Amino acid sequence: MRQAHSLKFEKEMVQTSERVKYVDLHPSKPWILAALYSGNVCIWNYHSQKIEKSFKVTESPVRSAKFLVRENWIVVGADDGHIRVYNYDTMEMIKDIEAHTDYIRSLIIHLTLPYVLSSSDDKLIKLWDWEKDWICSKVFEGHQHYVMQAAFDPNDLNTFASASLDGTIKIWNMDSGSLDFTLDAHSKGINCIEYFMAGDKPFLISGSDDYTAKVWDYETKCCVQKLEGHTRNVTATSVHPQLPIIITCSEDGTVRVWDKTSYRLDNTLAYGLERVWTVAYMKDSSNVVFGCDKGTIVVKISGSNGSDSADV
Repeated sequence: MRQAHSLKFEKEMVQTSERVKYVDLHPSKPWILAALYSGNVCIWNYHSQKIEKSFKVTESPVRSAKFLVRENWIVVGADDGHIRVYNYDTMEMIKDIEAHTDYIRSLIIHLTLPYVLSSSDDKLIKLWDWEKDWICSKVFEGHQHYVMQAAFDPNDLNTFASASLDGTIKIWNMDSGSLDFTLDAHSKGINCIEYFMAGDKPFLISGSDDYTAKVWDYETKCCVQKLEGHTRNVTATSVHPQLPIIITCSEDGTVRVWDKTSYRLDNTLAYGLERVWTVAYMKDSSNVVFGCDKGTIVVKISGSNGSDSADV
């Protein structure tokens, strides 16, 4: 496997816009979905480098927008507490749900079941079933501050993790609605959480307002590494599905690239679009997308000899 330090990161394209709080990628169309602080949502075609669709959702900031490809939908969560569902072909609104009493921070979609999980500043996580007309089938209560993000366990789709500004990570059983365990993870609020595998071992990675990201052994529940170096809040973390790298994003305006095995810092990227809020990977591609205060950036990762790193 190619080492992280032999990878090159080249800016492919930039789409300037209002502040981008979240990006998602369509698995088969060349589309980047961007949720904007202005209350707009847009779909950007990264092949033609043109806006395919753009529309106003609400006067409030939109902090999460996801493609729900099984239904040709976009699911959007905003600061007005509503979840809105649109057909992305016709842009017709399918559903408008008064979901939470405060900001919706994140939405995640179950890999196999017709479920969406929403996380909110009302300290609640809610499970929505779109096959039952978007009924709220469960409420998960236990965090003491805003719930910033949740993530399903890819090895057990009945389990998910949540991250909160109360400094804890909580692991929940989806079917029973019960709390499995709590990690007192950071000295300040946690903004993001993700599962990943290293070899055959499961891990979690969390990013925090304490300026660090931490890697957790999921079985022992111990922190195995603290990733230090950012000078402001860590807003997003992601482990690349093919390449041996961990990416962290921060309000300090930088993206840091870490070796997944040694946890050594291999690269610090700065693109001049101010704070970096979100990261996503293009499926079966070496491109990575970042959402920032001033727009969206597509970055190509290649081998040091110029070869496409997806093939190395």
